[in-house]
Amino acid sequence: MDHQRNKSQLTAINQTMPTNSLQYTVVTTADGSNTIFHPLVKENYHSKNGALQESNHVFLNSGLRYYLADKNITELTILEVGFGTGLNFLLTQDYSTAKELNLTYVGLEAYPLSVTLLEQTNYQELVSRATWNTFISNYNQVLKEPIQLNSYCNLQIVHADARVYKTDLKFDVIYFDAFASSNQPELWTKEFIQHIINLLKTGGVFVTYAITGDLKRIMKSLGMKVEKAPGAAGKREMLRAVKI
Repeated sequence: MDHQRNKSQLTAINQTMPTNSLQYTVVTTADGSNTIFHPLVKENYHSKNGALQESNHVFLNSGLRYYLADKNITELTILEVGFGTGLNFLLTQDYSTAKELNLTYVGLEAYPLSVTLLEQTNYQELVSRATWNTFISNYNQVLKEPIQLNSYCNLQIVHADARVYKTDLKFDVIYFDAFASSNQPELWTKEFIQHIINLLKTGGVFVTYAITGDLKRIMKSLGMKVEKAPGAAGKREMLRAVKI
């Protein structure tokens, strides 16, 4: 998620809507797609320079497609740190279903959004009708247990502090989409990054919108092969790392 958030530069659509006792605001971004402003964290879930382009560039293209480029596989496991609005998942489900990949997707989210608020994003316009309908109709149940959404996709949203998440699963790709380190510093420490990297398979890909000297040093100290990749709109670079 973008470090350079400026609420005054964002155009609110509709009205401020209450959910979970907080006042969230749906906003438009530069590419016409919507995101949500989180009042507690005081940050948007996606870049003001384009929610859709950021998700496609950082996570789909630089993460998932990069991982799949030299592989002939039929099964895929993805962990997302910061499930948020579900946009990264929706795009991933659309892609993996079209490719007939058996996808197991786990999202970690401390602040799950309501169905009512998610419906205000208009993400149903960005993915297939089947992808959207299975997601939104099963969303509340997915917060409680893993759900098979279609023949190819299993989704679980873990409503818990990501720092205590445990699983026997190992993941092919990790989408690290936590809020900025200035707002959630606890998720950018070496201890937490190591906790997450331990869930990644050898050869697996870790990808995030951010890149800092501290993050690169942490990744290298954990034995990761670090690459500076071109960033999404509004950002020159981003980080991708492969577990070796």
